[in-house]
Amino acid sequence: MLPEKLDAADWKILAALQADARISNVDLARKVNLTPSPCLARVRELERKGLIERYVTLLDPKALGLTLSVFIQVRLEKQVERSLERFEQAMSERPEVMECYLMTGASDYLLRVVVTDMQALERFIVDFLSRIPGIGNIQSSFALKQVKYQTALPLEAVAASGPPAASRATRGPRANRPS
Repeated sequence: MLPEKLDAADWKILAALQADARISNVDLARKVNLTPSPCLARVRELERKGLIERYVTLLDPKALGLTLSVFIQVRLEKQVERSLERFEQAMSERPEVMECYLMTGASDYLLRVVVTDMQALERFIVDFLSRIPGIGNIQSSFALKQVKYQTALPLEAVAASGPPAASRATRGPRANRPS
């Protein structure tokens, strides 16, 4: 659900932090036209609300020797709660699993796995993935080229849409005024 009390300055802060999480508070405040103290208070409030989940450093996988990016579709034998939980727990413990999604359609899960080479992928599939109880089918697709990769969310689309219709209807006439 879209937070109701974000104003233009909050959206600017979120966009600036997505672009550069190491920006100093002074530079951030200047960028969003605030003084440092209120800017820092807003950042802390955005963190408290869970809009800022964490700060990370993005590394270059190829420069680190992680040259093989693989998408793996996994189908379970049965889609029962215990099998789903067991699979998800196993995926959460593997560092080479960058992303794991529960899916609709022909596969139950879609994984994005990053490894050094084919031998590492083989070890991951044969020694780990295929040994998880309840696996029905594993299908891998190799990424030949990364055409687009971004970590920044499309804030412009969310900010422009405003709060959900139900929230707008229940709020009073002051709802659109900045707080």
